Amino acid sequence: MKQRETLLNSLRPNNMNGKHKNGVHNHKNNDKMNMEEMGDEHVASSYETPLREDAFEVSDDTKIKLIEERFREIMEIMGLDLSDDSLNGTPHRVAKMYIKEIFSGLNPANKPAPTLFENVYKYNEMLVEKDITFFSNCEHHFVPIYGKAHVAYISSGKVIGLSKINRIVQYFSRRPQVQERLTIQIGKELEKMLDTGSVAVVMDAAHMCVSSRGIQDTNSTTVTSYYSGKFQEEATRNEFLKYIEMNK
Repeated sequence: MKQRETLLNSLRPNNMNGKHKNGVHNHKNNDKMNMEEMGDEHVASSYETPLREDAFEVSDDTKIKLIEERFREIMEIMGLDLSDDSLNGTPHRVAKMYIKEIFSGLNPANKPAPTLFENVYKYNEMLVEKDITFFSNCEHHFVPIYGKAHVAYISSGKVIGLSKINRIVQYFSRRPQVQERLTIQIGKELEKMLDTGSVAVVMDAAHMCVSSRGIQDTNSTTVTSYYSGKFQEEATRNEFLKYIEMNK
């Protein structure tokens, strides 16, 4: 059974089993209901962003043109008057924003190149970069996720330019995301770039899909973490949490 089918089946209510009360199957309605539930529960299928193999065979300019056409259709379906001066340029602005800005992290061509240096000071304690502002978008509703990321690593012989840590966070944030996946992607990328097994990532974010729709809770935030190597040890992890003041 495919992974998506497994997730859908696991969310299907036991008393329905994909049928009406009269025993007739109703897969379409059940799948629609289950997709809604998956979105509200922030289910992710993999720590890799789901992308088609042909995702980058079309140029950015062509993507912008196609999105502009389709977003214009969406606005017209909603009944908006696109002859109005305020709305006429919106489809192009949205399309350009999607490709060049808020979803630019989908394109591997935009991935930041690491700037690594020899650890000439023989600094073997943790290096912490905290309060990194990030903006992302929930892949279930395409509304913002925003907050702070706190990152640490222990060098195995190389150190990275501090601004590159921010850029890595931004790169993986700039795509449709689930916060759990985003946290893991940042952690694994830093491990690979730095050739170290000791990385910590904590992300604290507000989700507009929670605050502006659904339950409409404007106070809650979501915290996710990734720990590897020495950060799996309680003493090291607590030291990191003390630095970022999240062990209170």
